[in-house]
Amino acid sequence: MAIKDKVVVITGASSGIGLATAKKLASEGARLVLGARREERLEELAGAYQQGQVIYKKTDVTNKDDVAALVNLGESTFGQIDVLYNNAGVMPISQLEELKVDEWEKMIDTNIKGVLYGIAAALPTMIKQGHGHVITTDSVAGHIVHPGTAVYAGTKYAIQAIMDGLRQEQVNNKIRTTMISPGVVDTELFSSISDPVQQLKTKKQEQTMGIRAEDVANAVAYAIDQPENVGINEILLRPIEQQL
Repeated sequence: MAIKDKVVVITGASSGIGLATAKKLASEGARLVLGARREERLEELAGAYQQGQVIYKKTDVTNKDDVAALVNLGESTFGQIDVLYNNAGVMPISQLEELKVDEWEKMIDTNIKGVLYGIAAALPTMIKQGHGHVITTDSVAGHIVHPGTAVYAGTKYAIQAIMDGLRQEQVNNKIRTTMISPGVVDTELFSSISDPVQQLKTKKQEQTMGIRAEDVANAVAYAIDQPENVGINEILLRPIEQQL
């Protein structure tokens, strides 16, 4: 397997897609560097594997120094960074007329700047190595906008531009890029919605229709587990019941 022994940095690794991906890749023999704000969850996960296979650091992706420290931990421990998976994200959806500016800023800081901080931290090492793979969790919302999702979708449309720009710029350095664009997934993402009515609606939708976080993790593993000359630039996956 191409996954075995690869050094993979994952943000947002304490729950949902990040956690499922960490478990999937660890089972395939990857060496993991995990970041999230809930350090106790990372410690528990690392304890389930052979000592030294999974390392972790408390990380807030809105802090560029935190992200740099996480990537540096991986390079200093394992000597390389093969894959960066920018997975951390929030989705406090609301109508624009509600003027939840603080929530808009939180989405921009996490969903866009957090990804850029990851790229800034890992790209110099990948260029030096002459190979690497940057993966980012995008969304179906990076393709279509619904009422209430304008800012969230805006952050995901931005990821489309950033990741394709990275792909084009780094072809000569053999750095691959992949956007993972899920539809409805049964995770804790609903918890970032501040309106209790909308939160409950989204929670019910995720729990009744959503695909599993493990399904998305399988897509991430598929992208990594390709020959180095093959770039899987985007995987868009939905529940079959999701129309848009």
